[in-house]
Amino acid sequence: MPEARARVILSFDFGLRRIGIASGDTVSGTAAPCCAVQVTDRGIDWPAIERLLKQFQPDVLVVGSPRNVDGTAGRLGARADQFAADLAARAARPVRRTDEFASSLEANARLKQQRESGQRRRRVQRSDIDSAAAAIILERWLTGEGGHDD
Repeated sequence: MPEARARVILSFDFGLRRIGIASGDTVSGTAAPCCAVQVTDRGIDWPAIERLLKQFQPDVLVVGSPRNVDGTAGRLGARADQFAADLAARAARPVRRTDEFASSLEANARLKQQRESGQRRRRVQRSDIDSAAAAIILERWLTGEGGHDD
């Protein structure tokens, strides 16, 4: 049986001020926070995203879908959908979607626990939470628990 080729993945936690980004692959099945790019009144920092696309050469991109507790689209749903469409057009790679419900809360809790245990020394910043949330989104997609893949 042929060995499966590792697929590199970048995931995105869309926000109005920052977009958290994480990387991972299908062989290790793990995700790691990368960074966050700024969103200003002039728009998304697309050059920063394009640099990351060149650096990581991902096979697949995953964008979180904001959802409410009842599973309906969250208030940022339409804007996240537009970001996903723009990303797919600019990157010329497949974009998958997965549920991001409470990923920022979970990321904040993980980072706080790491700081309390001494595993993390520096203060937790908003960009740290955003990139950690992107890692959680990617973990969900990798394990298939994200709910959907539109």
